[in-house]
Amino acid sequence: MFKHISVHVVHVFARAAAKRAIQQQLRDDGVRVSLVPAREINDKATEYLAAHPEVWSKAIERARQMDDEEEAKKARRRKPKLDELLEPMVTPDLPERNS
Repeated sequence: MFKHISVHVVHVFARAAAKRAIQQQLRDDGVRVSLVPAREINDKATEYLAAHPEVWSKAIERARQMDDEEEAKKARRRKPKLDELLEPMVTPDLPERNS
């Protein structure tokens, strides 16, 4: 599926999105997020992920996008070297020596 991106990255993206959603819900309810224990946010994020499978789809899409960007970066880094190898070697014209 992914060339360079592991499944773990998808989990990290999904979990981060769920935590952001929970934090936003708390803010919308007038709760200061900094006063809510991290464990409670994590538990709610786990429940959120179970109830919202679209978060996983978005995480997979983001991971693919990240993989494509990484491939494009690598291709840009490789391209000048390949072009240099394909260029014909040009030797300068040397003036003729009169003896």
